Amino acid sequence: MSRSRPPASLSTIARRARVLVASTLVTLSAAAPVRAAAPAATAAELAKFRPFFEQHCVKCHSGEKPKGDWRIDELTPDFAEKESRERWEGVLEKLEDGTMPPKAKPRPPAAEVHALTEWITAHTALADAGRRGNEGRVVLRRLNRTEYENTVRDVLGVDSKLRDLLPLDSSADGFDNVGSALHTSSFLLDQYLVAADTALNQAIVNKPRPPSTTKRYRLTEAYQVKQAKEKVFRIGPDESVVMFSSSLWQAATLSPFYPSERGRYRFRMSVSGVQSAGKPVTFSVMSGGGGMGGAKAHLVGYFDAPPDQTKVFEFTDQMEPRTTITLLPYGLASAQSVNKVGADDWTEPGLAVDWLEVEGPLNETWPPESHRRIFGDMAQGKAPTYNQSTRVEVVSSNPAADADRILRAFARRAFRRSVTDADVQPYTALVAARMAESPSFEQAIRVGLEAILTAPEFLFLREKPGRLDDFALASRLSYFLWSSTPDEELLALAEQGKLSQPATLRAQTERLLASPKAIALRENFLSQWLGLREIDATNPSQILYPDFDDMLKASMLREAELFFTEVLEKNLSLTNFVASDFTMLNGRLAKLYGIAGVDGWDFRKVTLPPDSHRGGFLTMACVLKVTANGTATSPVTRGAWVLDRILGTPPPRPPENVAQLVPDIRGATTMRQQLAKHRQLESCAGCHVKIDPPGFALESFDVIGGWRDYYRTQGNGKAVTINGRKMNYLQGPNVDPADALADGRAFQNIDDFKQLLLEEKDQITRALTVKLLTYATGAAPEKSDRSKVSVIVAEARGQNYAFRSLIHDIVQSELFRTK
Repeated sequence: MSRSRPPASLSTIARRARVLVASTLVTLSAAAPVRAAAPAATAAELAKFRPFFEQHCVKCHSGEKPKGDWRIDELTPDFAEKESRERWEGVLEKLEDGTMPPKAKPRPPAAEVHALTEWITAHTALADAGRRGNEGRVVLRRLNRTEYENTVRDVLGVDSKLRDLLPLDSSADGFDNVGSALHTSSFLLDQYLVAADTALNQAIVNKPRPPSTTKRYRLTEAYQVKQAKEKVFRIGPDESVVMFSSSLWQAATLSPFYPSERGRYRFRMSVSGVQSAGKPVTFSVMSGGGGMGGAKAHLVGYFDAPPDQTKVFEFTDQMEPRTTITLLPYGLASAQSVNKVGADDWTEPGLAVDWLEVEGPLNETWPPESHRRIFGDMAQGKAPTYNQSTRVEVVSSNPAADADRILRAFARRAFRRSVTDADVQPYTALVAARMAESPSFEQAIRVGLEAILTAPEFLFLREKPGRLDDFALASRLSYFLWSSTPDEELLALAEQGKLSQPATLRAQTERLLASPKAIALRENFLSQWLGLREIDATNPSQILYPDFDDMLKASMLREAELFFTEVLEKNLSLTNFVASDFTMLNGRLAKLYGIAGVDGWDFRKVTLPPDSHRGGFLTMACVLKVTANGTATSPVTRGAWVLDRILGTPPPRPPENVAQLVPDIRGATTMRQQLAKHRQLESCAGCHVKIDPPGFALESFDVIGGWRDYYRTQGNGKAVTINGRKMNYLQGPNVDPADALADGRAFQNIDDFKQLLLEEKDQITRALTVKLLTYATGAAPEKSDRSKVSVIVAEARGQNYAFRSLIHDIVQSELFRTK
């Protein structure tokens, strides 16, 4: 009996794909124009400034131990060389902001400073002009894992975690879509091929339409309810089940439902809160666990069951074969506590589940949309290379013409531009060669499709030095706001040459911002800007912070996302990111913040009490958690975060020979005491006078973002009792958040500090603009771009720093619209 064989030889496709990769890379590099280098500075010109350096710089910046590990004699007139140019840009920055020479030293004549800064500025600009003429500001940039997955989703119409097949991306300047950090290797190309093959296997269907069924289940059929030895479930006469425990091992898995077909399924569940004193009962739903291959479950969400009345919740989710969903109430008693009394006599809150209904797999059309995006309405017949009566494949009466049509349309979507005969010919040649080996038209087409999905034109964003053409502009805009490929409307405007028109570009920016896909801006930009991807890097100590749990963590992230969205959608001032009179809260987060009147999971916009000390990202629990470890906070860590993320003035790396400060969780010494001693080191004082004050202002917040008047310790301190319960931690020294900024302005607490920050609106706007430009273009603006950034900041100032308007100004800017 003949065996079925895989759709195509992986090794054969890999060899062919690599040939295409190599040839296309050569084409891309050859297409870049080469321009004459800018005139170089001369040693004679540099010699004119030697007296200036000898009088004001040599004493500190020479010898075996130069200050800042920076030597003046290492300056060369070669501005074209990157390291040399960056050293000169550092000199320029210090001269312009007046930090060098130090204030305690004699000031050089203004005319001499002006002459030197003009000379540096002129040669930096010349070097940049020559370099950008040849290369552009942004290096060739490939799609990162997230962009790749989203792009395949939008090109093929498949929903799959393809990013898990690819190696982790590196980051530069705070973001993982910066071109200089996105390296390519033979292993990565192999994985791209695996990912492309996986996506095509899901997109192309070779079987009859699977039946969609609707079935209702009761939790009495769930394994945990059937097997429970503890009396933690109450069974009603109508077979409803009341769950009284939040113990993880008593989560109810819908064990009778394990689908055999991959696809989207619709779930409905009828629930209510019981014995909950008029408050909702929150519960979580996990999906995707229980797979034969050890599939990892993901959180669908939290839901609020209303008290004493039934509500039907509905959601859809992508399910893999042999996976299911699990329900678990939040914040209820432990299984041991309920078992001591018995569920039938238990009087505290519970979650009543009447029934759960599952419908699916959901396929509105057959073949599904993903298949039709490739083949349209082409007929299917019995597969010629398989001995399976139920397997079908697309058949063609004119393979050459059909292959050209399919590949041409697919390449246009994949390459994000119009394609020519020359663009398509290599792929039609691959298909023709495969057709000569096999009678299957569909399998031959797959070879061409996989080659397109592994070609540099797909994997890389094609941008030529200078002003971006309309197609490159379409891609830059869509990957900025959607982290994905341009849609048909953007491509059509690019083909017509209309997208680059300012009014059209503004209208399209607004359309993309209004799209549900714009969620990518908060998921990718926001999470990296604030460092929220590190939320799981540490686990708070259950001894010191027993009130931390998964729902609180999910609530932390949700607050930041919804707050960002509110400011963006309402075009509010970006100063709200520093200080605002509102935030987005649910009951769990409101409890941490000490704000009454908010219950359940559902979030709402809440006006903050004047004494809440909240408002803005600095005092959000998510930020306060990622800037702390699991047991203690450090003013250095949080201060450096404020300087970098909010003010755009990141401190330099600490000297290698200086030991790292470690908070004393035993409570013997505070970080303020340790830092006072640390500042006595001359090599440390200059930086810590800037770093420490913002960190001290945030010392009133603990590891998980709660307000504190004293430190929690495990060694020296007083006993702590809350609501009659003795805590496992002790009361340590009182918190002192007062300090003064490097310029002498003093503050007493976080509220005062925020007001001082608000005096720096332009600096805050500049910092955010640089972050957005870095993320949007794939490269950080350079020092020579400061004047262009200043134009954007000035426009923002004239619009009261409105955030949505700032996004529009960035898209219209020269930095965004040029490579």
